[in-house]
Amino acid sequence: MSWLVTGGAGYIGAHVVRAMTEGGESVVVYDDLSTGSPDRVPDGVPLVVGSVLDAPLLKSAIDDHDVTGVVHIAGKKQVAESVERPLHYYRENVTGLQTLLETMAAADVDRLVFSSSAAVYGMPDVDLVTEDTPCLPMSPYGETKLVGEWLIAAAAKAYGLKAASLRYFNVAGAAAPELSDSGVFNLIPMVFERLEAGTAPRVFGDDYATPDGTCVRDYIHVQDIASAHLAAAKRLQQAPDGTSLILNIGRGEGSSVREMVERILKATGNEDVTPEVTARRPGDPARVVAAADRIHEELGWSARHGLDEMIDSAWQGWRHRHG
Repeated sequence: MSWLVTGGAGYIGAHVVRAMTEGGESVVVYDDLSTGSPDRVPDGVPLVVGSVLDAPLLKSAIDDHDVTGVVHIAGKKQVAESVERPLHYYRENVTGLQTLLETMAAADVDRLVFSSSAAVYGMPDVDLVTEDTPCLPMSPYGETKLVGEWLIAAAAKAYGLKAASLRYFNVAGAAAPELSDSGVFNLIPMVFERLEAGTAPRVFGDDYATPDGTCVRDYIHVQDIASAHLAAAKRLQQAPDGTSLILNIGRGEGSSVREMVERILKATGNEDVTPEVTARRPGDPARVVAAADRIHEELGWSARHGLDEMIDSAWQGWRHRHG
């Protein structure tokens, strides 16, 4: 009996694999290595290289490793790219999930933990975003995650699938330098990149209706993301057929972009650098902060890591990758 972790060689996936193996679960990694690296897969954990669009290979992986549950993290996740390549995103994220669900149903694999996103909410005008906040995604990426949730809910109702869809907020940090994020798409690595180039980090807009005028976000350590997946996987082992949970993964605390940049500058020894304020980016909501009550009620889970841990571990990872 084992869990198939799709995307398990990626940044978030590798942390989930580590948390699950340390939590006593047997794991198999399934990854096309388009953004993942085999170096992230722990010794002794099988790695199957392939796409979730490849139904025969998925079936072989499930059969060969006696898979009884799937943690589905594989997918495309860059908002700007999704606007430029919507068909690619729908194929990878929606058709890929459909293929996975069909393969699972044929093999009688009835447990699924799904990597969703706060992008499903769009620009919510609320103080705290609950799981019942209306979903109005603003990008093809967010749309594919919401359609994925719909597919899973329908499969749970029709086939007795037991599922949990986890809506990530702003993921940061690393459990170890070698597991750090290799991309530069989020605030913390974007600041690191600017500092390394000898330029001031940018703040996109300081005229929002927030305490310091900059956007407010809920930042969550990737180790907390991983522990939430483990908690969800263990919950599904005991859940009745047809269970379909939708849960936010966040700290329930907002931090402004200005505050984060100042913390990053301090952590990297660049307190004398003054951030550059530029124009707002289109589509950036003023505030997106999770309500984290439901996941605590359903899974007994809550975040354990703070902002400084996220920044310090991300900085160690950056130096590990960039010398």
